[in-house]
Amino acid sequence: MSIFGRTGAPTIVAPAPSAVTEPKLRRLAPDGGAAILAGIAGGFDRLAPGHGVTTRLRICHFLAQAAHETDGFRTLEEYGGPVYFSRYEGRRDLGNTQAGDGIRYHGRGIFQLTGRANYRRFGQLLGIDLEAEPERAKEPAIALSVAFSYWRERGIGAAADADDVERVTKLVNGGHNGLAARARYLKLAKAIWI
Repeated sequence: MSIFGRTGAPTIVAPAPSAVTEPKLRRLAPDGGAAILAGIAGGFDRLAPGHGVTTRLRICHFLAQAAHETDGFRTLEEYGGPVYFSRYEGRRDLGNTQAGDGIRYHGRGIFQLTGRANYRRFGQLLGIDLEAEPERAKEPAIALSVAFSYWRERGIGAAADADDVERVTKLVNGGHNGLAARARYLKLAKAIWI
C-alpha cells in the first residue's frame, strides 16, 4: 500500500505485523486455493475487530481452525456426497426437520456451517437468506463473515485467550476431530503472527 508523503512522493507503508495477507496465509497453508486465500485476506483485517478477533493469539487460533476446517484453504465445502451427507438427515439439533435437509445443509464455509437452523441463524445475522440459498455459504466473503459471526456468537475468544486449542476446537467443531492437525496449524500460525 502506498500513500503520498509531505514531499508528494509515494511512501510505502508495510502492513501491520498482525495483518492477515495472502503471503502469510500461503505460509500457513501452501496449497490453499487462490480464491479462498484472496477472500480471507481481502476482508480479515476489516472484519476481525468487530467480532473480537483483536489479538495475535486470537488471530492464530481463528486461522488454525479455519485452515483445518477448509483442508488447508483448499475447499469451502465439506467433502462427501449425498450418501455421506445423509448422516445429517433428521438431525433436529441442527434444525434439519424436512426431507433432504441433511444433503441441502451440509458443511460449507470456513467453519463448515451445518444444518438448516445454522444457515437460518447466520444468514439472518448477515442479512443474507442462506436458508433459501445455502450454496452462498461457500462464497469466500460470505464464508468469512459467517465464520466471524460464529466465533463471536460462540464466545470462542476466551478459549483462544487461554491458548486452549482443545476448547477452541470443541467450540468450532463440536468435538475434537483433527485436534493434532489443528495444534500443528496453531504452532505454525504463531510462528507467522506472533
